[in-house]
Amino acid sequence: MNSLPLLDELLGQLRQPQVRDLAWTLLAPPLLHADAQLPLRHPLAASIWLAEPRLLSDWLLQQERDSSALLHFLAGGSSRLGRYYERLWQFALQAAPDVQLLAANLPIRAQGKTLGELDLLLRDDDGVHHLELAIKLYLGPRRHPGEDPGHWLGPASEDRLGLKLQHMAGHQLQLSATPQARSALAGICQEAPCPGLWLSGYLFYPWTGDCHAPVGADSRHLRGRWLHRREWADFTEQDKEAHWQLLPRQAWLAPARLEADQLWSAGQLADWLRQLPADAPAQLLVRLQPGVEGDWREAERAFLVSDDWPSRASP
Repeated sequence: MNSLPLLDELLGQLRQPQVRDLAWTLLAPPLLHADAQLPLRHPLAASIWLAEPRLLSDWLLQQERDSSALLHFLAGGSSRLGRYYERLWQFALQAAPDVQLLAANLPIRAQGKTLGELDLLLRDDDGVHHLELAIKLYLGPRRHPGEDPGHWLGPASEDRLGLKLQHMAGHQLQLSATPQARSALAGICQEAPCPGLWLSGYLFYPWTGDCHAPVGADSRHLRGRWLHRREWADFTEQDKEAHWQLLPRQAWLAPARLEADQLWSAGQLADWLRQLPADAPAQLLVRLQPGVEGDWREAERAFLVSDDWPSRASP
């Protein structure tokens, strides 16, 4: 199923931020394609929700009409983006008609030490699966080949796509096959789970330079741009009428949809930029366009990084 047309259709109807994030989580394209060397598997791969996507659409629209159960499920959870993403998956998998969520964030320990945790353990018509989930945003290089995943950095420049993939392959996906995991799983399921991963997010290409997608990237991957603070004036000079504003970290999943009274004025943006410390972490901004219902919708996103970014690496 090509999920993008359905996602675009739903995002045109959904206003509640958490429900929009839920739809995005379930339907956004992966960062990697199926031919990548890692075992990719959508958590709903064997579900009727993907085979007959209108059933999933109807369920998401039901959450929009009454989001109380979703909001209650999310309440009190970690504010970290990765944990929020995982919780959205857990809520959906508990509701899917033909998926049994056996465990989530299951710690695997040995002699009092935590070796790691299994993000998801589920059973569907294809068997039992151990799935690792990740939501990632990576910025591409200006001076090195973009094809090398090792040159794609997280906004803080401490995380690399290449290292993340290596860690998933060498540690996270192997965890469920260890003796310690088999012991932890003994009371949950008898079958040995099949490991897989699902990696979502955005790839941000440098505003200047010729950067290619990393090897293994899905052709449908979501994308944006990034630039240094010193380049902001030239960047915005290209379209003086464009409306840019900050996107808070907790809103980094689904494309932004704001009401008119939530818009920043040009003065607010200028004040924010003026007060932003020179060494501030990377800031995610969105360009908004008027929607057909009096709202404003994301048309583009861009990371604004400090002039010395990356401070610990050299893309």
